[in-house]
Amino acid sequence: MTRREGAAPGVVVLTGAGISRESGLSTFRDPDGIWQRVRIEDVATPEAFRRDPARVQDFYDARRAQLADPAVGPNAAHAALAELDRRWPGDFLLVTQNVDDLHGRAGSQRLLHMHGELAKARCLRCGAVAPSPPRLADSPACPACGERGGLRPHVVWFGEMPLGMERIAEALARCGLFVSIGTSGSVHPAAGFVAEARGRRARTVELNLEPSEGSAMFDEARHGPATRLVPEFVDALLRDAGA
Repeated sequence: MTRREGAAPGVVVLTGAGISRESGLSTFRDPDGIWQRVRIEDVATPEAFRRDPARVQDFYDARRAQLADPAVGPNAAHAALAELDRRWPGDFLLVTQNVDDLHGRAGSQRLLHMHGELAKARCLRCGAVAPSPPRLADSPACPACGERGGLRPHVVWFGEMPLGMERIAEALARCGLFVSIGTSGSVHPAAGFVAEARGRRARTVELNLEPSEGSAMFDEARHGPATRLVPEFVDALLRDAGA
């Protein structure tokens, strides 16, 4: 169908690590999650990178290698959101806290990575952002300026400002539906998006394996695997919109 912007309520979807769990990627805050095995302060802050850049690079190189595993790919939840993006006849923005590339690989276009992208590297010398080599620990040269040893993962660390906040705020101010999928509800500013949407009288829906910390803030909460809940929700939403 031909997309007609503004013909339906604006939709903002927020996703977290839970949507990629069924693709084989670890979450962060579950009992068996990443932050139970390694300290945030050691690998995910600007101070950690200044103190021990080799350790930080090794950590993200390992995560990048996991993402490149042929067994890891978009699941049915990613595919459903890509279909929603393609067919929704109004404003739409998919905001992900995830640094993996599974939404993009599934075909999502109206997509914002608020915490950056693991598949990209940023040069501390010239500021260029480009596809990341497999191993930043090897101190590869920046493809833009040619300097070696200045590349860091293009991810937002604790203590840094998330990306695209102005665009997110604009989308939340216009949306009629806010959907949160696979998030813990404990990391700000993303945890506050539901309150912003409610303040604009948008309908708010949580789709999560289990209730998040902010589950009571939502008008509706459905709990179960993302690969079941998200396709069901998207199918109903498109059917009701005649899309």
